[in-house]
Amino acid sequence: MTESQFSQFSHSGNFRPANGNAWHAAWQSPSNIALVKYWGKKEGQLPVNASLSMTLDRAFTRTRLDAVVGDAVPGLVSVNGDPGHPFIPKMQHLLDMVTGEIPLLGKLTFTAETENSFPHSTGIASSASGISAFALCLLDIARQVTDREIPGKDWMQMVSNASRLGSGSACRSVYGGFTVWGRTDLLAGSSDAFAVALSGEVHPAMMSLCDAILIVSSEQKEVASTQGHRSMDLHPFRQGRVIQANSNLEETLRALAANDFEKLGDIAENEALSLHALLMSASPGVILLKPGTLGIIRIVRAQRKSGIPLFFTLDAGANVHLLYPRAVAADVETVIREELAAFCEEGRVIYDHCGTGPALLTVRDENQSG
Repeated sequence: MTESQFSQFSHSGNFRPANGNAWHAAWQSPSNIALVKYWGKKEGQLPVNASLSMTLDRAFTRTRLDAVVGDAVPGLVSVNGDPGHPFIPKMQHLLDMVTGEIPLLGKLTFTAETENSFPHSTGIASSASGISAFALCLLDIARQVTDREIPGKDWMQMVSNASRLGSGSACRSVYGGFTVWGRTDLLAGSSDAFAVALSGEVHPAMMSLCDAILIVSSEQKEVASTQGHRSMDLHPFRQGRVIQANSNLEETLRALAANDFEKLGDIAENEALSLHALLMSASPGVILLKPGTLGIIRIVRAQRKSGIPLFFTLDAGANVHLLYPRAVAADVETVIREELAAFCEEGRVIYDHCGTGPALLTVRDENQSG
């Protein structure tokens, strides 16, 4: 993390008084769907290429974090009441990294409660929503214990930076609308260390874009995203992929500004298929697509030929995101109901859309009455 971003905490040597030496924070943070993917990392959890995503609304994680100071062992001791919860190692790693910049956090004992609105580890970027929600809670508590007021822009960059250390795609979930992560000459203020939100660069009509997530399979992926990124280190197509991603990013920025949905959708499909081609051609290669995934893709393309503006994209998994303008939502929902739901696990579909970003949740302190 950059010293300039966390310097506001660096000289905080004492705790701000709290009720019973306890602090609480609760946040809801959304997933996001990358339209231009990043695939491959440099040292320090930095991207090989810049990526662009759309923040979702109904696919989210809600997390509450409680912190106490006392005789208990410091660190994250449980998630959802389970001291052996599988989320703990990744969350504790992020806590350790942030504690290196904000030492007071190292004196606290944390417990977390967290829940998703969608299946985790299935290619819907659950780490993006989960880690960003945890980072929001963690830095919220850091503000409380150090009694620091952080300006809004600095706060969001700080949370994005911290989120990146736990999950690269998580740094994009701290903003609403469309977001870019990665240094690029195409966007002033862009950075490898944190994501930046697109605002004036996006046509207002694009902010109502819909995304129906078709749950083909809720089984966990055969390969973790971290392993998939690592496969790019020696991938024979690595350099060509960077060139492709940079070109697609430029075209996507133009499409968003011009309200050119067909161009945006075309790039999103190209990026999705390129991602899975890289997965399949890695050594060892892995196939994450299911027969249902391919069935959906064929029908989407057929519907587009019939005149419905409907495109697909995929993360590193079998589930399919359908992208379409809100004006044709009724037509798309009919197609999903009559032709596509049969490919989904128990017919499950999450009807989502471009979202506004994280939300602070109300925390009820059980130690307080009245």
